[in-house]
Amino acid sequence: MSVSYSRRLVPGHALILTFILALIPVLLLPEIHAAQSDYAAQPDYEREARLAEQIVDMILDGDPVWLEADQREFLSIYTEADDSRAAVLILHGRGFHPDWADAINPLRVGLVERGYSTLSLQMPVLGKDAKYYDYTPIFGFAHARIEAGLRYLRDNGHRKVILLAHSCGVHMAMDWISENGDDSIDAYVGLGMGATDYGQPMRQPLPLAQMQVAVLDLYGADEFPAVLRAAPERQAMLEAAGHAQSRQLMLPEANHYFTDQGDALVAAVADWLDQLK
Repeated sequence: MSVSYSRRLVPGHALILTFILALIPVLLLPEIHAAQSDYAAQPDYEREARLAEQIVDMILDGDPVWLEADQREFLSIYTEADDSRAAVLILHGRGFHPDWADAINPLRVGLVERGYSTLSLQMPVLGKDAKYYDYTPIFGFAHARIEAGLRYLRDNGHRKVILLAHSCGVHMAMDWISENGDDSIDAYVGLGMGATDYGQPMRQPLPLAQMQVAVLDLYGADEFPAVLRAAPERQAMLEAAGHAQSRQLMLPEANHYFTDQGDALVAAVADWLDQLK
């Protein structure tokens, strides 16, 4: 014998349930909006090709090197220092390229003058109007590029490699470290760490507290609010990781892009690298 049960709602209960059901889409609206994107979950390879075409013949310092990741070639720029002390693998910010004028070119050239060879990678890009939440689905495409860059530097005799990333490059580097750890790098430099767009908080925290290598957290006094707001939290994570040579530094005249602050940026990074054991 089967027995069925039913539960009747009194009118007051039915009204409450109707209200709750109507409210659910409103409560979920931010998450629904965050999940939507006008971009496919892969980089804009055509835009990368246009960027490469625009800059490759304009490179004055260093040599263009085509590396391969995910069965595709991508541009990098290798600049070798005399009597190189170490190599720095450089990841640019959102939508830019490996010779971007404001921060990347000063670093990739200026660090060489301080005795550090550099390899600046073209990172995955989307359209010019893409935001942080548009980029999160393609962070994984950066992994193979970082690994290709590390292989190239090791194959060229560099025994010590520092990973340096700016802005959205930080998110890509942190995503790679979250998945792979930091065993294959010797130190990490993050510029403008934690930058996102208004109303788009980070999807996951930076894994700074779990990192084993020394970390330099460098940002400008005129930074994006999200970067400034999270500075105490990042400092606490560095302290939790416990590496004696990790530092948090603020450049007093710099904005998020380190505009017109190339010399100060290079000096801050190189001075920190110089004291690493």
